[in-house]
Amino acid sequence: MEGKAKILLVEDDASLIDGLLYSLRKNGFETDVAMNLKEAGNFLREKYDLLLLDVNLPDGTGFELCEKIREKGSQVPVIFLTALDEEVNIIRGLDGGGDDYITKPFKLGELCSRINALLRRSGRETNKDDRRLASGPVAVDLSLCRASLDGKALELTGAEYRLLCFFLRNRNQVLTRSMILNAMWDDNGSFVDDNTLSVYIRRLREKIEKDPSNPRYLQTVRGFGYQWKTQGNESESG
Repeated sequence: MEGKAKILLVEDDASLIDGLLYSLRKNGFETDVAMNLKEAGNFLREKYDLLLLDVNLPDGTGFELCEKIREKGSQVPVIFLTALDEEVNIIRGLDGGGDDYITKPFKLGELCSRINALLRRSGRETNKDDRRLASGPVAVDLSLCRASLDGKALELTGAEYRLLCFFLRNRNQVLTRSMILNAMWDDNGSFVDDNTLSVYIRRLREKIEKDPSNPRYLQTVRGFGYQWKTQGNESESG
């Protein structure tokens, strides 16, 4: 990634904003602040590398903002900041396209670590000679962070996109569940468990497989994990 990563913080707690701004800027992130959804909408006319969204805002919720962003096809990484840690809120955030979830109060160092992990896995840090991944009818343009099936755009959440990229980069390798979780969440996303991964696998199959119950590409290896299986004379190169 060239230059500083650009972050939009959407938070209405002035006392928390001061500390977050200081920490984020000290860690090299260019950061803008919006205190409600209306202000956030104005800022989002620009391009950001990552969004930090408070759940409860004066004019709505961070969930609503995330869902609107995903509906427009954006894969920008999203981390929710909230005092609510109930499972229903975690599920709502993930279902709405969120990538990570951190509960207040949190350590600023941990937040910065999660931000860096998501930026590394967002597909934005890519060698110029390796901007495309493909297998069968599925292709990913890493420079645009877009996936397609038979040439038609795939509507993926940020987590589904990263999961697909991880499988395509490791075609024909058997990947354990822990390997997948470690690679995608850097061990920091403690709320991501086996059940959540199973949901992501199922949703990804529904979007890329003709018969999700009998997958051709994203296969289960019983007792081990999963494997992206190339077909026939398909090239092993990206």
